[in-house]
Amino acid sequence: MKRFFAGALAALVTLSAVSAHADVKLPKIFSSRMVLQQKTQAPVWGWAEPGEAVKVILGDKAVETKAGDDGKWMVKIETPAGSNEPTTLKVQGKNEIVLDDVLIGEVWVGSGQSNMQWSVAASANKDEEIKNANHPTIRLFTVPSGANMPATEPQQDLAPDLSWKECNSQNIPGFSAVAYFFGRKLNQELNVPVGLINTSWGGTICEAWTSKPALEADKEWLAPIVERHKEFKPGNPNQPAVLYNGMIHPLIPFAIRGAIWYQGESNKGRAEQYATLFPAMIKDWRACWGQGDFPFLFVQLAPYAYGRDQDKKPIDTKELPELWEAQVKTLSLPNTGMAVTTDITELLDIHPKNKQDVGLRLALWALGTTYGKQDLVYSGPLYDSMAVEGGKIRIKFKHVGGGLEAKDGQPLSHFQIAGDDEKFVDAKADIENGGTIIVSSPDVAKPVAVRFGWNDLATPNLVNKAGLPASPFRTDNFKQVTAGRK
Repeated sequence: MKRFFAGALAALVTLSAVSAHADVKLPKIFSSRMVLQQKTQAPVWGWAEPGEAVKVILGDKAVETKAGDDGKWMVKIETPAGSNEPTTLKVQGKNEIVLDDVLIGEVWVGSGQSNMQWSVAASANKDEEIKNANHPTIRLFTVPSGANMPATEPQQDLAPDLSWKECNSQNIPGFSAVAYFFGRKLNQELNVPVGLINTSWGGTICEAWTSKPALEADKEWLAPIVERHKEFKPGNPNQPAVLYNGMIHPLIPFAIRGAIWYQGESNKGRAEQYATLFPAMIKDWRACWGQGDFPFLFVQLAPYAYGRDQDKKPIDTKELPELWEAQVKTLSLPNTGMAVTTDITELLDIHPKNKQDVGLRLALWALGTTYGKQDLVYSGPLYDSMAVEGGKIRIKFKHVGGGLEAKDGQPLSHFQIAGDDEKFVDAKADIENGGTIIVSSPDVAKPVAVRFGWNDLATPNLVNKAGLPASPFRTDNFKQVTAGRK
């Protein structure tokens, strides 16, 4: 919360203009048709005449405060359990604001670059999806890219003329497909309203979504990012903190359940750095929101031909697997989850059209962890440990989901093994007792390491019995291709 007020005071777009008149005002994230997070103390804030008395009423709850000398005010009001019955939020000062058709339920933020921004209208089976998108208890809010952004300082509010919209065939075509399919599953399974906030921008870098103080705090890996961007370039979203300032900060501290994230393509060439940067961004958002370690679920990038040879045929850059590894390492943060998409790919298109399964897998993580559905298999196999057994290596996994198998009934693919010469060769991999894999090759008598799916173009067939794919991994710590890039 301290970061929210510090950032707001730092913004020179503060409320001299707003508080020059008496009307009490709310930020754009509050509007009719909104969803408020259930069973919490939901912050409601805005601006008024300095010293003006402000009263916020939600159902039978009412909270009063006074605007400060800068015209800012904020209260926290208790929200009930989720309900499909609409209510009204009133804010009274010298004037009155009445927000109608307000629902109480689950609120999630969706952010990242183009694969999060990717619309329902551009996704697979678009006509059928749009036709069947009438879900009155799902509500949509989009932060437009480019409006009043990028921003050099944290902004207090979003661009004009924004409001929550009901999810229907008219409003869904341009909305984030991943966020929609995620929210639709939650709405169906939980039977409570779902509010989805889409704040994403194609082609953007992780550091643009991270606050400047968080970047500057890490002298080794992240401060160099700020250092090389001393001169601000108007209109360029790929600068440190500018999207945090313009597209995240104005949402804070709106009460949310959690966030989903699909990004990393633009940081692929600095994968080793991303292993520090991405967790730093998550911790930064959590600190700024002041809601503890809220759930943060993300998509592991799909295989894609980032490199092409002279004949434009796909080649392996050897960078993407290191980005995958950085994403896996981020799972060490509490309350995080990852949807693997090695089987949801179009190798020559960086935007796979199947966003339905991406949203579904993120929803499985949320349902299995955040919402406590303990019998649900929500993750594909994740590497746990290895042991050398003579000329073979045994690999153990977490999240075996009832057992490991090849989804196509063929021999397991994309396993490699190496000795201490660090030369990897294709390997035979056999499932043993349903939960471990024995890896070997006649060409490596004394193996020391295994790699799985360690290739930009790899589409392995290892899954658990729930059909969820295994994440690529390596057991070695050999030098990375992206080592030292900052």
